[in-house]
Amino acid sequence: MDLIKGPGRGFFKRNTMGILNYINETRAEMRHVNWPTRKQTVSFTVLVIVFSLGVAFFLGLFDFLFARLLEVFIL
Repeated sequence: MDLIKGPGRGFFKRNTMGILNYINETRAEMRHVNWPTRKQTVSFTVLVIVFSLGVAFFLGLFDFLFARLLEVFIL
């Protein structure tokens, strides 16, 4: 008993099968991924945090210097 009538008949069935197929293929691909070790994950995380802090300090320093320079010219 098909409740959906008209040109879109079977739309939900096709999409559901497409989504399930996508999920199954994604799971199969994820088994092939070479995941980093815990040590690598921690070291990369620390590296990203240190690099981010360095960039933030660098940008903050130049912001401070440009603000002081503008104060000198305005006053």
